[in-house]
Amino acid sequence: MLPAFRLRLPALRSPRPILLRMRLISPRLNLGKLILALALLSAIIALANTLLASYRVQRDQLVGNTLEANRVYASKLAETTQNFLLSAQQQLAYSATRLGEADMDPRQAQGEASRLQLQSSSFNSSLVVDADGLVIATSPQTLQLQGEILHSAGNNAALASRQPMISDPYQSATGKLLVSLSHPIFDGQGRYRGYISGTLYLRQRSALHTLLGTHYYRDGSYLYVVDRHGRLLYHVEGERVGDYVVGNPAVTAVIHGERGAQQVRNNRGVSMLAGYAPVAVTGWGIVAQRPTEATLQPLSRLMSAVIWNAIPLGVLSLVITWWFARRISLPLWQLARNVQAGEDTGNAISHVNGIRAWYFEVAQLKHAVLHSFNALQDRIGTLNRASRTDPMTGLLNRRGLQHALDALQAQGIPFAILALDIDRFKSINDGHGHDVGDAVIVHIAEQMRRHSRESDLLCRAGGEEFLLLLPGIGTEPARQAAERLRQHIADHPFAPVGTITVSLGVAHFPSFHADAEQALRLADKALYLAKEQGRNRVIVYPHAD
Repeated sequence: MLPAFRLRLPALRSPRPILLRMRLISPRLNLGKLILALALLSAIIALANTLLASYRVQRDQLVGNTLEANRVYASKLAETTQNFLLSAQQQLAYSATRLGEADMDPRQAQGEASRLQLQSSSFNSSLVVDADGLVIATSPQTLQLQGEILHSAGNNAALASRQPMISDPYQSATGKLLVSLSHPIFDGQGRYRGYISGTLYLRQRSALHTLLGTHYYRDGSYLYVVDRHGRLLYHVEGERVGDYVVGNPAVTAVIHGERGAQQVRNNRGVSMLAGYAPVAVTGWGIVAQRPTEATLQPLSRLMSAVIWNAIPLGVLSLVITWWFARRISLPLWQLARNVQAGEDTGNAISHVNGIRAWYFEVAQLKHAVLHSFNALQDRIGTLNRASRTDPMTGLLNRRGLQHALDALQAQGIPFAILALDIDRFKSINDGHGHDVGDAVIVHIAEQMRRHSRESDLLCRAGGEEFLLLLPGIGTEPARQAAERLRQHIADHPFAPVGTITVSLGVAHFPSFHADAEQALRLADKALYLAKEQGRNRVIVYPHAD
């Protein structure tokens, strides 16, 4: 055993190989370079994390705002389209009454068809057809259908129904793809004599194209209309009219009578932010969409500008950091040179023991980095709060409302729901301008704060619509609170508008519905009942769906 032990002794006797290795690596790993590298790495990580967090939050905001704008736009167009169709049906009804009184006189029929075609821009053509499907009169007469018996799907449907109707798209006797609006004709004795119809061409210029063809979006945005079967009635690409849209979730939703917004991909695989709304009288659906890339393009430019503007300051910060790092590391660098100069092991150990400041500085730097990360997290928290708050009023937005709902349900707290809408807000915007309209919205938000508890949750649902969640109170106290708020707003005019009134709908969770989302919808239904009953009132939804 002794010889083996003696063979290891030379390796233990001299530390010079270790010192040699230290001499080789120490010039490369001096304190100044480590401080500089750590500072640079920390700055890059903090900047990247900040930019990434800001980008994600602002991207979500842009996407959410665009989806909501498209939903509102589609809803407005759906309402306009429905009003147009109802107006066109009224025109047909008037003509049908006159023809019934004239006992389907051919000259009167031709006059009515011509008047309907020339005095109104609603239809591409008009026809008067008797009970046997025989065309009595047409306008324009170039259709050359007078005296013909029609066998088209629209004619058969009109004769069979004997009531006002809007047909599905079909191929006419003249070979055109169209939609027909018809009204039955009854004589003075109540006998069915036929119908009068007006047509809307789908592949040629029509009132429908005039109504939908002009919109204010750019950057590849467009809208289209589908019937209740998903068939295109209007599209910016005219050759696609008549095709069926397959596999689009927005179309699937809107033909089922839903309104809303979601991110989808079109038939070319392009990501779109689509808002949609149904036309109730026909079952049609209107979809307005904007490319996601176009929506996010300003944000990308902003991020690029931030990076480029940060480079000069970053370079300056790097130079300053390098200067301070040299000043801080100079004494330790001198100590390292003394160690390398060949001092004995005892002195080297003494000097190493004296480098406690190295660890202290590292600890302080670690603390500083942690502090910067804490500041970053605070910034992210601020951005997250901003994403949940309406910037105009300071109230919760839809995202903030959802978080509040989740918290209330998780705690099992019952709450009343007040849905509030400013009466005749469109006339305020039209009469006084959008700036005054915005001021009215802020005014209403302030009144809501003034007449609510600290625990109440106030939300701007969108436009002139608001939601209030009142935790821990029943339906009757909620109705009283809503009535007080309504009365206070009505009793305090707001210059320059004057008297402002609001309508409120009240519901309760879980008394009216065990599903919070359904309870919100009940409150919204109560709000619409208040609107229908004359506005400036509070309605409590009487039962659960």
